[in-house]
Amino acid sequence: MITFEDVFISYPTKFGRKVVIDNLSIVLDTRRSIGVLGLNGSGKSTLLRLIGGSELPQRGRIRRDVSISFPLGYTGCFAGNMSGRENAAFLARVYGYNVAEVVDFVESFAELGEYFDEPVRTYSSGMHSRLGFGASMALKFDVYLIDEGFGAGDARFAARVQETFNNRLKDSRMILVSHQSETMLTYCDAGATLHNGKLTYYDDIKEAVACYNKIVNDPLQSLRGVS
Repeated sequence: MITFEDVFISYPTKFGRKVVIDNLSIVLDTRRSIGVLGLNGSGKSTLLRLIGGSELPQRGRIRRDVSISFPLGYTGCFAGNMSGRENAAFLARVYGYNVAEVVDFVESFAELGEYFDEPVRTYSSGMHSRLGFGASMALKFDVYLIDEGFGAGDARFAARVQETFNNRLKDSRMILVSHQSETMLTYCDAGATLHNGKLTYYDDIKEAVACYNKIVNDPLQSLRGVS
């Protein structure tokens, strides 16, 4: 389970402070895959960072009794002066995995060739993506965090990512944030909407999608939420 206890976070904007999460108290059932729907700028990525622990709330706290991934394909954790091999080894040590096994998996999965031993700062965006997805798939978690779908480069590589991830979901669950309801209906059974700092949970993903569509169809909704 992931438990939010009076969690609050806001950011300054040129229009004033935008409340992203407004005193949220909720328990997310991580035995289910949960889709979080929200408009662009509603704070979906911030919510994932809070769940993953890479960002802390300004008030309140979050409790977790499951292992949680960094966002699928995320490359922000890589050190640019280190090679792909060194970064993979570092992640293995951080998460307590066998270093040789993780490095071998990432090297095979990412298919970077000789660049696997070059500094990550020399990588193209596609190479960054391959390394990120390789690292994500090398480590097994109870809950995977996914931000806005599965963009993973060329079609062949994307298919490999999809196949491997589907195998992970046999034993794990996901929290997927997006504004695309079609993806949610495919992969999630429970859902939530994030709007004006409020996260509303639904046991049925179809109900969450229906409520999100009401938000989308209200032309004034995107103008609210700034104070």
